[in-house]
Amino acid sequence: MAKLKTPLIIGFSLLISQSPVMAEAELKNVIDTEKRAIREGQSSQKKIDNIVGQTDKLFEEYKQVNKQTDGLKVYNAQLEKQIENQKTHLDRLAQSIDQASLMGRQISPLMHRMLDGLKTFVELDLPFHYEERTERVQQLLANQNRADLSVAERFRQVLEAYKIEIEYGRTMDSYKEVILVEGQNREVSVLRIGRLALLFQTPDKKMVGFWNQKSQEWQLMDESHYKAAISQGVRMAKKQISLDIMTIPVPVAEAVK
Repeated sequence: MAKLKTPLIIGFSLLISQSPVMAEAELKNVIDTEKRAIREGQSSQKKIDNIVGQTDKLFEEYKQVNKQTDGLKVYNAQLEKQIENQKTHLDRLAQSIDQASLMGRQISPLMHRMLDGLKTFVELDLPFHYEERTERVQQLLANQNRADLSVAERFRQVLEAYKIEIEYGRTMDSYKEVILVEGQNREVSVLRIGRLALLFQTPDKKMVGFWNQKSQEWQLMDESHYKAAISQGVRMAKKQISLDIMTIPVPVAEAVK
C-alpha cells in the first residue's frame, strides 16, 4: 500500500506545480480571444455604421428623386396641355393658310380690276398732277408681276393709291405748271379745289382761267371779280392766309354717258 501512495503524491505535486502556468496561458488565450472579439465587433460596428449612413443617404436621395418625379409629373401635364393647345392653334393656322391661299387667288384679279378702274378714273378726271398720278398707277400695275412682293403688300399699295385719290377730293392745293392756253404755253399757278374746280392765274395775276372738262382745255375768264378770289385761293392753298369763304366758278356737272 505504501508503494502505491508515493506516485500519487508525486503526480499531485506536479499537477499543482503546473496549474498556474496553464491557468495563465488559458487566461491569456481567453483575453486574446476576447480582444479579437472586441476588435472584430468594433470593425463590424464600423461596417454597420457605414451601411446605416449609406442607407440614410440613399433614402434622402430617394426622397429627393420622388419630389423631382412629382414635379416632373406636374410639368409634363402642363406641357401636354400646351402641346394640345398648340396642335389646335396649328390646325386653325393651317385652315387660315388654306383660306389665305384661296383669297390670294381671288384678290389678284380683284386688284387688276381695281387698277384698271383707277387708271380710267385718272384719265377722265381733272388733269391735276396728271403725270404723278398716271405714273403711280403704272408702277402699281408693274408691281403686280413682282415675285418679291406679297399679295398683302401689293393690295396695301392699291388701297393706298385709292386713299390718295379720295384725299384729293377733300383738299385744296396750288402748284406751278406750264399749260396751253389759247394755243400758247404759259407758266401759271394752278389752284385745285377738291374736284370741284381747277383754276389758274398768271404770275402777274392779269390772266385767270379754268379747266373746261367738257371741251378738255384751259379757258380764260373775263370776269374781273374772279381774279381776287383765285389769288386768295392760291394763298389759302399755300397756307399763307387762313381758310375763308370765296366765290369761284364751278362748271355744271353732267351725267356720264
